[in-house]
Amino acid sequence: MTDGFLVPGPAATGPLAAVVARVAELAGKLGTSQADVFDVHRLSEASGVPADVVGALLDGQPAGEPDLQARFLQRFSLLRSTRRKPNGRPYTQQEIADGAGMSRQQAGALINGDRRPTMEHCDAIQRFFGVHAGFLTADDTDALGGALLRTEQELLQQLAGREREGALAGAPGGDALERLLQDHGVRGIAWRAAQLPTDKHHDKVTEWLDMLLESVKRSES
Repeated sequence: MTDGFLVPGPAATGPLAAVVARVAELAGKLGTSQADVFDVHRLSEASGVPADVVGALLDGQPAGEPDLQARFLQRFSLLRSTRRKPNGRPYTQQEIADGAGMSRQQAGALINGDRRPTMEHCDAIQRFFGVHAGFLTADDTDALGGALLRTEQELLQQLAGREREGALAGAPGGDALERLLQDHGVRGIAWRAAQLPTDKHHDKVTEWLDMLLESVKRSES
């Protein structure tokens, strides 16, 4: 396994392939090294997925999905080793317990795998460590896809800044920028909606979007 994924695009499969291809395209437009963009260790820290599994998924290989308990323990351990205090030291069990609003005994049982986590436990731990919702529970492919989507948004911001600088200098490209941002924005929303587990959640997203559209229409009228 190398430290980076050097030939992205054709290898990854399914929905993951689409976001990999878009990130690779953006990196190419920016002149950014794909070895950096697809660095498996960086993506592992961002997603919670082990580095070897990140590499396998990007190579289009089956990675073997762990069960929820094993996944939680794996990612909780990664959080404790990579998200540290300002002084560089790891958080103690007591500090995690206090920050997540649970007893030290509860935190210890979760860390040692003696107790299965609830969604409330996961939410509290994720908030304490400042990571996104689902970090501890999303399956590996979705977790990696989410990390790459965040990479895509960062690259889009860089490209947008470059395009705006060009527009201010009188260079063409404003329309192309709008199309690019719209395309990636819509794809990002669609990806996030697709990760929701039930039709009830999908309906809620649709309801929110409808409400947003109505508010925009009212403000413009």
